[in-house]
Amino acid sequence: MIKKIGIISDTHDNLIMIKKAVEYFNNSGVEMVLHSGDFVAPFALNPFEYLRCKGVGVFGNVDGERRGLMKKAFSLGWEINIPPCEFKIDKKRILILHESDDLQRYISSGSYDLIVYGHTHRLDIQREGNTLIINPGECCGWLYGKGTVVVLDLTDMEAERVTLE
Repeated sequence: MIKKIGIISDTHDNLIMIKKAVEYFNNSGVEMVLHSGDFVAPFALNPFEYLRCKGVGVFGNVDGERRGLMKKAFSLGWEINIPPCEFKIDKKRILILHESDDLQRYISSGSYDLIVYGHTHRLDIQREGNTLIINPGECCGWLYGKGTVVVLDLTDMEAERVTLE
């Protein structure tokens, strides 16, 4: 039973910040990581070799080298999917997107316990009905000058906002 997950997005090849996120996730005891896209190049997955759990992600709009990303992800025990990606962790219904174009439609459906998205580079945690919606912001820190991720406790659906130092 998975109790704690790490949520990350928009890493954009920033290896230094990805390493910091991996270190934080490992120190926090996360049991799975969700990545909502924009890894960019396959080498950006290298720091995830040190992650002590598996990951599931989706492609973002700037993930051009998809075949290379999938090959590298597979070697790490990760999977990267074309969004939207639906799955369950235990009994929690989860949806991962990159872009937020159809976000409101997915929220309004009431079909998900957790929706994770990225693309905007802005940290956003909100609830609508029984759905928790999370954009972990940008791990890379390129646009807003700070890298952010989220750690989510699935038992109580409480999200911790994390600024990577």
